[in-house]
Amino acid sequence: MSKEMLNALNTLEAEKGISKEIVIDALEAALVSAYKRHYGQAQNVEVEFDEKKGNIHVYAVKEVTEEVMDSQLEVSLKEAMTINPAYEIGDTIRFEVTPKDFGRIAAQTAKQVILQRVREAERNIIYNEYSAYEKDIMQGVVERQDNRYIYVNLGKIEAVLSKQDQMPNEFYQPHDRIKVYVSRVENTSKGPQVFVSRSHPDLLRRLFEQEVPEVYDGIVEIVSIAREAGDRAKVAVRSNDPNIDPVGTCVGPKGQRVQAIVNELKGENMDIVEWNEDPAVFIANSLNPAQVEDVIFDTENPKVCTVVVPDYQLSLAIGKRGQNARLAAKLTSHKIDIKAESDMEEFYAMYDDGDYDESPEGLQDNLFGEVPAEFTVDADEVVEEVPAEEAEAAEEVVAEDEASEEELTITPDMTDDDIENVAFDQEEE
Repeated sequence: MSKEMLNALNTLEAEKGISKEIVIDALEAALVSAYKRHYGQAQNVEVEFDEKKGNIHVYAVKEVTEEVMDSQLEVSLKEAMTINPAYEIGDTIRFEVTPKDFGRIAAQTAKQVILQRVREAERNIIYNEYSAYEKDIMQGVVERQDNRYIYVNLGKIEAVLSKQDQMPNEFYQPHDRIKVYVSRVENTSKGPQVFVSRSHPDLLRRLFEQEVPEVYDGIVEIVSIAREAGDRAKVAVRSNDPNIDPVGTCVGPKGQRVQAIVNELKGENMDIVEWNEDPAVFIANSLNPAQVEDVIFDTENPKVCTVVVPDYQLSLAIGKRGQNARLAAKLTSHKIDIKAESDMEEFYAMYDDGDYDESPEGLQDNLFGEVPAEFTVDADEVVEEVPAEEAEAAEEVVAEDEASEEELTITPDMTDDDIENVAFDQEEE
Protein backbone atom coordinates (compact mmCIF):
# COMPACT_ATOMS: atom_id res chain seq x y z
CA MET A 1 0.00 0.00 0.00
CA SER A 2 1.30 3.42 -0.90
CA LYS A 3 0.30 6.81 -2.17
CA GLU A 4 -0.75 5.18 -5.46
CA MET A 5 -3.54 3.56 -3.48
CA LEU A 6 -4.65 6.96 -2.23
CA ASN A 7 -4.61 8.31 -5.79
CA ALA A 8 -6.72 5.39 -6.93
CA LEU A 9 -9.23 6.04 -4.16
CA ASN A 10 -9.45 9.70 -5.11
CA THR A 11 -10.01 8.79 -8.77
CA LEU A 12 -12.73 6.31 -7.85
CA GLU A 13 -14.46 8.95 -5.78
CA ALA A 14 -14.33 11.47 -8.61
CA GLU A 15 -15.45 9.14 -11.43
CA LYS A 16 -17.91 6.85 -9.64
CA GLY A 17 -19.14 9.22 -6.97
CA ILE A 18 -18.18 6.72 -4.24
CA SER A 19 -16.72 8.35 -1.17
CA LYS A 20 -13.22 7.36 -0.17
CA GLU A 21 -14.42 6.42 3.32
CA ILE A 22 -16.70 3.71 1.91
CA VAL A 23 -13.87 2.16 -0.08
CA ILE A 24 -11.53 2.29 2.92
CA ASP A 25 -14.12 0.53 5.08
CA ALA A 26 -14.47 -2.12 2.36
CA LEU A 27 -10.70 -2.50 2.18
CA GLU A 28 -10.37 -2.93 5.93
CA ALA A 29 -13.15 -5.54 5.95
CA ALA A 30 -11.43 -7.35 3.06
CA LEU A 31 -8.14 -7.55 4.93
CA VAL A 32 -9.86 -8.88 8.04
CA SER A 33 -11.51 -11.54 5.89
CA ALA A 34 -8.22 -12.46 4.23
CA TYR A 35 -6.45 -12.65 7.58
CA LYS A 36 -9.15 -14.95 8.94
CA ARG A 37 -8.97 -17.21 5.89
CA HIS A 38 -5.20 -17.69 5.98
CA TYR A 39 -4.38 -17.36 9.64
CA GLY A 40 -7.25 -19.25 11.22
CA GLN A 41 -8.84 -16.54 13.40
CA ALA A 42 -9.90 -12.93 13.23
CA GLN A 43 -12.42 -12.44 16.02
CA ASN A 44 -10.08 -10.02 17.79
CA VAL A 45 -8.41 -8.48 14.73
CA GLU A 46 -8.64 -4.80 13.78
CA VAL A 47 -7.40 -3.18 10.58
CA GLU A 48 -6.35 0.44 10.44
CA PHE A 49 -5.76 2.38 7.24
CA ASP A 50 -3.36 5.32 7.23
CA GLU A 51 -4.99 7.88 4.94
CA LYS A 52 -1.87 10.03 4.84
CA LYS A 53 0.67 7.40 3.80
CA GLY A 54 -1.61 4.74 2.37
CA ASN A 55 -0.36 2.03 4.70
CA ILE A 56 -2.47 -0.63 6.39
CA HIS A 57 -1.80 -2.07 9.84
CA VAL A 58 -3.36 -5.20 11.33
CA TYR A 59 -3.74 -5.39 15.10
CA ALA A 60 -4.66 -8.26 17.41
CA VAL A 61 -6.71 -6.99 20.34
CA LYS A 62 -6.09 -8.87 23.59
CA GLU A 63 -7.63 -8.48 27.02
CA VAL A 64 -5.53 -8.18 30.18
CA THR A 65 -6.29 -11.04 32.58
CA GLU A 66 -4.80 -12.53 35.75
CA GLU A 67 -4.47 -15.96 34.19
CA VAL A 68 -4.16 -16.53 30.43
CA MET A 69 -6.50 -19.20 29.08
CA ASP A 70 -6.16 -18.34 25.36
CA SER A 71 -2.97 -16.63 24.23
CA GLN A 72 -4.62 -15.37 21.03
CA LEU A 73 -7.28 -13.46 22.95
CA GLU A 74 -5.66 -12.72 26.32
CA VAL A 75 -2.47 -11.34 27.80
CA SER A 76 -1.26 -11.64 31.39
CA LEU A 77 -1.20 -8.67 33.68
CA LYS A 78 2.52 -9.13 34.22
CA GLU A 79 3.26 -8.94 30.49
CA ALA A 80 0.94 -5.97 30.08
CA MET A 81 2.70 -4.06 32.82
CA THR A 82 6.00 -4.50 31.00
CA ILE A 83 4.43 -2.56 28.15
CA ASN A 84 2.78 0.08 30.32
CA PRO A 85 2.58 -0.05 34.14
CA ALA A 86 -0.81 1.69 34.01
CA TYR A 87 -2.60 -1.37 32.56
CA GLU A 88 -5.13 -3.11 34.79
CA ILE A 89 -7.16 -6.29 34.56
CA GLY A 90 -9.92 -5.88 31.95
CA ASP A 91 -8.04 -3.41 29.75
CA THR A 92 -7.37 -4.19 26.07
CA ILE A 93 -4.04 -3.98 24.31
CA ARG A 94 -3.48 -3.85 20.54
CA PHE A 95 -0.53 -5.86 19.17
CA GLU A 96 0.43 -5.27 15.56
CA VAL A 97 0.31 -8.53 13.59
CA THR A 98 0.50 -7.18 10.05
CA PRO A 99 1.57 -10.07 7.75
CA LYS A 100 4.59 -9.32 5.60
CA ASP A 101 3.10 -11.16 2.63
CA PHE A 102 -0.54 -12.04 2.31
CA GLY A 103 0.16 -14.01 -0.85
CA ARG A 104 -1.73 -14.19 -4.15
CA ILE A 105 -4.85 -15.84 -2.69
CA ALA A 106 -5.14 -13.31 0.10
CA ALA A 107 -4.84 -10.40 -2.35
CA GLN A 108 -7.49 -11.95 -4.64
CA THR A 109 -9.87 -12.38 -1.71
CA ALA A 110 -9.37 -8.78 -0.69
CA LYS A 111 -10.01 -7.66 -4.28
CA GLN A 112 -13.32 -9.54 -4.48
CA VAL A 113 -14.61 -8.11 -1.24
CA ILE A 114 -13.63 -4.60 -2.31
CA LEU A 115 -15.41 -4.98 -5.65
CA GLN A 116 -18.52 -6.22 -3.89
CA ARG A 117 -18.58 -3.26 -1.54
CA VAL A 118 -18.00 -0.91 -4.45
CA ARG A 119 -20.96 -2.40 -6.34
CA GLU A 120 -23.17 -2.05 -3.26
CA ALA A 121 -22.11 1.56 -2.88
CA GLU A 122 -22.90 2.26 -6.55
CA ARG A 123 -26.34 0.66 -6.15
CA ASN A 124 -27.12 2.79 -3.12
CA ILE A 125 -26.06 5.93 -4.97
CA ILE A 126 -28.30 5.10 -7.94
CA TYR A 127 -31.20 4.19 -5.65
CA ASN A 128 -30.93 7.42 -3.69
CA GLU A 129 -30.70 9.43 -6.90
CA TYR A 130 -33.74 7.92 -8.63
CA SER A 131 -35.90 7.53 -5.53
CA ALA A 132 -35.93 11.33 -5.49
CA TYR A 133 -37.78 11.16 -8.86
CA GLU A 134 -40.48 8.82 -7.56
CA LYS A 135 -43.99 10.16 -8.35
CA ASP A 136 -42.41 12.49 -10.87
CA ILE A 137 -41.89 12.60 -14.64
CA MET A 138 -38.68 11.85 -16.52
CA GLN A 139 -37.62 11.65 -20.14
CA GLY A 140 -35.94 8.49 -21.40
CA VAL A 141 -34.94 6.61 -24.53
CA VAL A 142 -36.44 3.27 -25.52
CA GLU A 143 -33.61 0.72 -25.56
CA ARG A 144 -35.18 -2.68 -26.18
CA GLN A 145 -38.21 -4.83 -25.39
CA ASP A 146 -39.15 -8.42 -24.61
CA ASN A 147 -42.35 -10.29 -23.85
CA ARG A 148 -42.75 -8.64 -20.45
CA TYR A 149 -41.25 -5.16 -20.50
CA ILE A 150 -40.05 -2.27 -22.59
CA TYR A 151 -36.72 -1.04 -21.24
CA VAL A 152 -36.25 2.72 -21.07
CA ASN A 153 -32.82 4.25 -20.51
CA LEU A 154 -33.03 7.01 -17.89
CA GLY A 155 -29.29 7.75 -17.81
CA LYS A 156 -27.62 5.60 -15.17
CA ILE A 157 -30.26 2.88 -15.09
CA GLU A 158 -32.73 1.06 -17.31
CA ALA A 159 -36.34 1.44 -16.18
CA VAL A 160 -39.02 -1.11 -17.04
CA LEU A 161 -42.35 -0.28 -18.68
CA SER A 162 -44.81 -3.15 -18.19
CA LYS A 163 -47.68 -3.94 -20.59
CA GLN A 164 -50.36 -2.61 -18.25
CA ASP A 165 -48.43 0.66 -17.97
CA GLN A 166 -48.21 1.09 -21.74
CA MET A 167 -50.72 3.06 -23.78
CA PRO A 168 -52.70 0.83 -26.15
CA ASN A 169 -52.46 3.31 -29.01
CA GLU A 170 -48.67 3.56 -28.89
CA PHE A 171 -45.97 1.47 -30.55
CA TYR A 172 -42.48 1.88 -29.13
CA GLN A 173 -39.37 1.62 -31.26
CA PRO A 174 -35.71 1.65 -30.17
CA HIS A 175 -34.26 5.16 -29.79
CA ASP A 176 -37.71 6.73 -29.30
CA ARG A 177 -37.70 9.53 -26.74
CA ILE A 178 -40.69 9.37 -24.40
CA LYS A 179 -41.79 11.00 -21.17
CA VAL A 180 -42.60 8.50 -18.43
CA TYR A 181 -44.02 8.68 -14.92
CA VAL A 182 -41.83 7.06 -12.26
CA SER A 183 -44.40 5.03 -10.33
CA ARG A 184 -42.01 3.38 -7.84
CA VAL A 185 -38.33 2.69 -7.14
CA GLU A 186 -37.26 -0.50 -5.35
CA ASN A 187 -33.88 -1.50 -3.93
CA THR A 188 -33.74 -5.23 -4.72
CA SER A 189 -30.99 -7.79 -4.16
CA LYS A 190 -30.01 -7.37 -7.82
CA GLY A 191 -29.80 -3.63 -7.52
CA PRO A 192 -32.18 -0.69 -7.88
CA GLN A 193 -35.27 -1.29 -10.02
CA VAL A 194 -37.25 1.61 -11.48
CA PHE A 195 -40.83 1.09 -12.68
CA VAL A 196 -42.30 3.67 -15.06
CA SER A 197 -45.72 4.20 -16.60
CA ARG A 198 -47.37 5.93 -19.54
CA SER A 199 -50.93 5.13 -18.43
CA HIS A 200 -50.86 6.44 -14.84
CA PRO A 201 -53.34 9.30 -14.19
CA ASP A 202 -50.66 11.32 -12.41
CA LEU A 203 -48.70 11.46 -15.68
CA LEU A 204 -51.36 13.96 -16.79
CA ARG A 205 -50.89 15.96 -13.61
CA ARG A 206 -47.14 16.28 -14.19
CA LEU A 207 -47.62 17.17 -17.86
CA PHE A 208 -50.00 19.96 -16.89
CA GLU A 209 -47.46 21.21 -14.36
CA GLN A 210 -44.88 21.38 -17.16
CA GLU A 211 -47.15 23.11 -19.67
CA VAL A 212 -49.20 25.37 -17.37
CA PRO A 213 -47.19 27.61 -15.01
CA GLU A 214 -50.31 28.39 -12.97
CA VAL A 215 -50.71 24.69 -12.15
CA TYR A 216 -47.06 24.39 -11.15
CA ASP A 217 -47.34 27.47 -8.92
CA GLY A 218 -50.54 26.22 -7.28
CA ILE A 219 -52.76 29.05 -8.54
CA VAL A 220 -54.81 26.50 -10.50
CA GLU A 221 -55.27 23.17 -8.74
CA ILE A 222 -56.00 19.80 -10.32
CA VAL A 223 -58.57 18.23 -7.99
CA SER A 224 -59.14 14.86 -9.65
CA ILE A 225 -58.30 12.93 -12.81
CA ALA A 226 -60.15 10.12 -14.55
CA ARG A 227 -58.32 8.52 -17.43
CA GLU A 228 -58.60 5.72 -19.92
CA ALA A 229 -55.09 5.85 -21.33
CA GLY A 230 -54.77 6.42 -25.05
CA ASP A 231 -58.45 7.20 -25.55
CA ARG A 232 -59.91 9.87 -23.30
CA ALA A 233 -59.38 11.64 -20.00
CA LYS A 234 -61.27 14.07 -17.78
CA VAL A 235 -59.51 16.57 -15.53
CA ALA A 236 -61.29 18.57 -12.82
CA VAL A 237 -59.62 21.89 -11.99
CA ARG A 238 -60.31 24.81 -9.70
CA SER A 239 -58.73 28.22 -9.24
CA ASN A 240 -57.39 29.61 -5.98
CA ASP A 241 -57.56 33.09 -7.54
CA PRO A 242 -61.07 34.41 -8.31
CA ASN A 243 -59.66 36.45 -11.19
CA ILE A 244 -58.33 33.40 -13.06
CA ASP A 245 -60.45 31.00 -15.10
CA PRO A 246 -59.09 27.51 -14.35
CA VAL A 247 -60.41 25.85 -17.52
CA GLY A 248 -59.25 28.61 -19.86
CA THR A 249 -55.85 28.70 -18.18
CA CYS A 250 -55.31 24.98 -18.75
CA VAL A 251 -56.55 25.13 -22.35
CA GLY A 252 -54.31 28.07 -23.19
CA PRO A 253 -54.42 30.53 -26.09
CA LYS A 254 -56.01 28.78 -29.08
CA GLY A 255 -55.73 25.54 -27.14
CA GLN A 256 -51.93 25.48 -27.35
CA ARG A 257 -51.28 24.25 -23.82
CA VAL A 258 -53.68 21.33 -23.84
CA GLN A 259 -52.74 20.50 -27.43
CA ALA A 260 -49.11 20.02 -26.39
CA ILE A 261 -50.27 17.45 -23.83
CA VAL A 262 -52.54 15.74 -26.36
CA ASN A 263 -49.62 15.49 -28.80
CA GLU A 264 -47.38 13.98 -26.10
CA LEU A 265 -50.06 11.36 -25.41
CA LYS A 266 -50.50 10.56 -29.11
CA GLY A 267 -53.94 12.08 -29.57
CA GLU A 268 -55.63 11.19 -26.28
CA ASN A 269 -58.82 13.29 -26.00
CA MET A 270 -58.92 15.68 -23.07
CA ASP A 271 -61.96 17.10 -21.22
CA ILE A 272 -61.14 19.86 -18.74
CA VAL A 273 -64.04 20.66 -16.40
CA GLU A 274 -64.39 23.06 -13.52
CA TRP A 275 -64.63 21.59 -10.04
CA ASN A 276 -67.43 22.90 -7.81
CA GLU A 277 -68.08 22.37 -4.12
CA ASP A 278 -71.73 21.69 -4.98
CA PRO A 279 -71.79 17.99 -6.00
CA ALA A 280 -74.76 18.55 -8.33
CA VAL A 281 -72.94 21.26 -10.28
CA PHE A 282 -69.73 19.22 -10.34
CA ILE A 283 -71.52 16.14 -11.66
CA ALA A 284 -73.26 18.23 -14.32
CA ASN A 285 -69.89 19.67 -15.36
CA SER A 286 -68.27 16.24 -15.42
CA LEU A 287 -70.72 15.00 -18.06
CA ASN A 288 -69.54 17.68 -20.46
CA PRO A 289 -70.21 18.05 -23.40
CA ALA A 290 -73.70 16.75 -22.59
CA GLN A 291 -76.36 19.15 -21.27
CA VAL A 292 -77.78 18.22 -17.86
CA GLU A 293 -81.30 19.21 -16.79
CA ASP A 294 -81.31 17.95 -13.21
CA VAL A 295 -79.26 15.97 -10.69
CA ILE A 296 -81.19 14.09 -7.99
CA PHE A 297 -79.38 12.47 -5.04
CA ASP A 298 -80.40 9.45 -3.01
CA THR A 299 -81.30 10.55 0.52
CA GLU A 300 -79.90 7.35 2.02
CA ASN A 301 -76.67 7.28 0.00
CA PRO A 302 -75.36 10.70 -1.10
CA LYS A 303 -72.83 9.02 -3.40
CA VAL A 304 -75.68 7.75 -5.62
CA CYS A 305 -77.53 10.08 -7.97
CA THR A 306 -79.79 10.18 -11.02
CA VAL A 307 -78.96 12.65 -13.80
CA VAL A 308 -81.74 13.84 -16.11
CA VAL A 309 -80.72 14.88 -19.63
CA PRO A 310 -82.72 15.82 -22.75
CA ASP A 311 -83.66 12.88 -24.97
CA TYR A 312 -81.42 14.01 -27.80
CA GLN A 313 -78.48 14.32 -25.37
CA LEU A 314 -78.82 10.85 -23.84
CA SER A 315 -76.35 9.08 -26.13
CA LEU A 316 -73.91 11.99 -25.79
CA ALA A 317 -74.12 11.87 -21.99
CA ILE A 318 -73.54 8.12 -21.89
CA GLY A 319 -70.78 8.26 -24.50
CA LYS A 320 -69.28 5.61 -26.72
CA ARG A 321 -69.40 2.28 -24.88
CA GLY A 322 -70.49 4.23 -21.78
CA GLN A 323 -67.15 6.00 -21.63
CA ASN A 324 -68.38 9.51 -20.82
CA ALA A 325 -70.58 8.32 -17.95
CA ARG A 326 -67.85 5.97 -16.68
CA LEU A 327 -65.20 8.71 -16.61
CA ALA A 328 -67.63 11.14 -14.97
CA ALA A 329 -68.33 8.59 -12.23
CA LYS A 330 -64.61 8.11 -11.61
CA LEU A 331 -63.97 11.85 -11.65
CA THR A 332 -66.70 12.68 -9.13
CA SER A 333 -66.56 9.42 -7.09
CA HIS A 334 -70.33 9.07 -7.49
CA LYS A 335 -72.53 6.33 -8.86
CA ILE A 336 -74.39 8.02 -11.72
CA ASP A 337 -77.61 6.79 -13.33
CA ILE A 338 -78.48 8.74 -16.50
CA LYS A 339 -82.12 9.03 -17.55
CA ALA A 340 -83.81 10.82 -20.45
CA GLU A 341 -86.50 13.42 -19.79
CA SER A 342 -89.14 11.27 -21.49
CA ASP A 343 -88.34 8.38 -19.16
CA MET A 344 -88.78 10.69 -16.18
CA GLU A 345 -92.12 11.92 -17.56
CA GLU A 346 -93.33 8.32 -17.74
CA PHE A 347 -92.16 7.88 -14.18
CA TYR A 348 -94.07 10.99 -13.11
CA ALA A 349 -97.20 9.72 -14.91
CA MET A 350 -97.37 6.74 -12.54
CA TYR A 351 -98.48 9.18 -9.85
CA ASP A 352 -101.15 11.14 -11.72
CA ASP A 353 -103.65 10.19 -9.02
CA GLY A 354 -102.28 13.01 -6.87
CA ASP A 355 -100.30 10.89 -4.41
CA TYR A 356 -97.05 11.88 -6.09
CA ASP A 357 -95.00 14.42 -4.19
CA GLU A 358 -93.37 16.83 -6.64
CA SER A 359 -91.11 18.44 -4.06
CA PRO A 360 -87.37 17.64 -4.27
CA GLU A 361 -87.61 15.52 -1.11
CA GLY A 362 -90.59 13.65 -2.49
CA LEU A 363 -88.86 13.10 -5.82
CA GLN A 364 -85.86 11.59 -4.04
CA ASP A 365 -88.14 9.25 -2.09
CA ASN A 366 -89.97 8.23 -5.24
CA LEU A 367 -86.76 7.53 -7.16
CA PHE A 368 -84.80 5.75 -4.45
CA GLY A 369 -87.34 4.81 -1.76
CA GLU A 370 -89.54 1.76 -1.44
CA VAL A 371 -92.36 1.12 -3.91
CA PRO A 372 -95.66 2.54 -2.56
CA ALA A 373 -98.05 -0.01 -1.06
CA GLU A 374 -100.75 0.53 -3.71
CA PHE A 375 -98.27 -0.72 -6.35
CA THR A 376 -97.26 -3.88 -4.48
CA VAL A 377 -98.72 -7.37 -4.75
CA ASP A 378 -98.45 -10.12 -2.17
CA ALA A 379 -97.03 -13.27 -3.74
CA ASP A 380 -99.37 -15.41 -1.62
CA GLU A 381 -102.36 -13.81 -3.33
CA VAL A 382 -101.21 -14.69 -6.84
CA VAL A 383 -102.72 -17.94 -8.20
CA GLU A 384 -102.35 -19.57 -11.56
CA GLU A 385 -106.07 -20.49 -12.03
CA VAL A 386 -109.27 -19.29 -10.33
CA PRO A 387 -112.19 -21.80 -9.97
CA ALA A 388 -115.37 -20.90 -11.92
CA GLU A 389 -117.62 -20.52 -8.84
CA GLU A 390 -115.06 -18.22 -7.14
CA ALA A 391 -114.75 -16.17 -10.31
CA GLU A 392 -118.54 -15.68 -10.46
CA ALA A 393 -118.64 -14.62 -6.80
CA ALA A 394 -115.81 -12.16 -7.45
CA GLU A 395 -117.69 -10.65 -10.40
CA GLU A 396 -120.78 -10.10 -8.20
CA VAL A 397 -118.64 -8.31 -5.59
CA VAL A 398 -117.09 -6.11 -8.27
CA ALA A 399 -120.56 -5.28 -9.67
CA GLU A 400 -121.76 -4.26 -6.23
CA ASP A 401 -118.70 -2.03 -5.70
CA GLU A 402 -119.24 -0.34 -9.07
CA ALA A 403 -122.93 0.30 -8.27
CA SER A 404 -122.07 1.83 -4.92
CA GLU A 405 -121.45 5.56 -4.83
CA GLU A 406 -119.41 5.26 -1.70
CA GLU A 407 -115.59 4.95 -2.06
CA LEU A 408 -113.22 3.61 0.55
CA THR A 409 -109.84 5.41 0.33
CA ILE A 410 -106.86 3.63 1.87
CA THR A 411 -103.38 5.14 1.95
CA PRO A 412 -100.10 3.34 2.74
CA ASP A 413 -99.66 5.14 6.06
CA MET A 414 -103.05 4.02 7.52
CA THR A 415 -103.16 1.39 10.28
CA ASP A 416 -105.72 -1.42 10.56
CA ASP A 417 -107.68 0.55 13.18
CA ASP A 418 -107.82 3.55 10.88
CA ILE A 419 -109.19 1.41 8.04
CA GLU A 420 -111.89 -0.07 10.31
CA ASN A 421 -112.90 3.39 11.54
CA VAL A 422 -113.23 4.73 8.00
CA ALA A 423 -115.34 1.74 6.94
CA PHE A 424 -117.54 2.08 10.05
CA ASP A 425 -118.11 5.80 9.42
CA GLN A 426 -119.16 5.19 5.85
CA GLU A 427 -121.57 2.45 6.95
CA GLU A 428 -123.10 4.85 9.51
CA GLU A 429 -123.65 7.43 6.79
